[in-house]
Amino acid sequence: MAGQIEHIVIIVKENHTFDNYFGTFPGANGVSIDPAENPPSDDPDHKHQTWMAREGDAIHRVQYGESDIPAYFAYARNFTLCDNYFSEVAGPSTPNHLMLICADAPIINNPAHHYRPRPGEGYDLRSLPLALENAGLTWGNYGGYAFHYIAELAGHRSNHSRDMFMHHAAQGRLPSVSWVYGDGRPDLSEHPKQNVTDGDQWTAEQIDAIVAGGLWEKTAIFVTWDDWGGWFDHVVPPVKEIWDSSLAQRPEDAHPEFNGDPFRFGSRVPCLVISPYAKPGFLSHQENSHVSLVKFCETTFGLPQFNQRDNASNGMSDCFDFSQQPLPAPSGSGSRN
Repeated sequence: MAGQIEHIVIIVKENHTFDNYFGTFPGANGVSIDPAENPPSDDPDHKHQTWMAREGDAIHRVQYGESDIPAYFAYARNFTLCDNYFSEVAGPSTPNHLMLICADAPIINNPAHHYRPRPGEGYDLRSLPLALENAGLTWGNYGGYAFHYIAELAGHRSNHSRDMFMHHAAQGRLPSVSWVYGDGRPDLSEHPKQNVTDGDQWTAEQIDAIVAGGLWEKTAIFVTWDDWGGWFDHVVPPVKEIWDSSLAQRPEDAHPEFNGDPFRFGSRVPCLVISPYAKPGFLSHQENSHVSLVKFCETTFGLPQFNQRDNASNGMSDCFDFSQQPLPAPSGSGSRN
């Protein structure tokens, strides 16, 4: 791995489980359920308390198929798809986004201002971006709101708009690690009630820009979804941690009524691994989660680990073969490869 990967790109989409997107993918641990509307007609509630009651929800047991998300299916066929990859927190977006940046989150539900953190609302967390900086490496946040909930990253010059990613990628000047989000105008994060095909195409365009900028040969791309979004998944996630309200940094985030509930893991979500060194046409059944992406960055760049979460993680280790003949780049928005 040393020297073979110089850029890691983490593309974070929103609110879909594995069965909701890839339940029909051949050979995967998925189930076939009723087709979903595209765009979906509602935005399912997906707070922690709803997650705890999810088995009683018969309405949101639906799924998309290849005709809805053709680029994702093409990437899965040509590179690596993980069917045992879990969201980190049994709840909504913000705690899961924090885990993707810090391998830590002092919240189980979204904070009060959610998508619009105000000055001074950052949590005191150690972050992968600052660990990269301290090692003389670089990072970029392209459109992610959760970076502004981290005190040491809020207002940092490496926070960019979503649309800057394609420009930087096409110019061949990406940082060591990029976090890329579809939030914006139009919103292409795939958050309901958005058309998922539009989000699929947008993701493919970001990957096309990496290829156009000549960065393919030294890049590892991960595409994942932040949380379950309120949709059914048939796999019951293992309980790695329970919620302890004493770990919250603010009283309004404590939620003592959830003490003893599962905190980690949340529901299974898709993760695609797209790289010259991703195993081709491979279904990874190894247990991984959002913190595995943090661990992969640490391992790739020789950084120290943060805590027991990344120490225990598999770090996406079965998704790559660095001795293989490098795979060719995807051709034309993923779906024509």
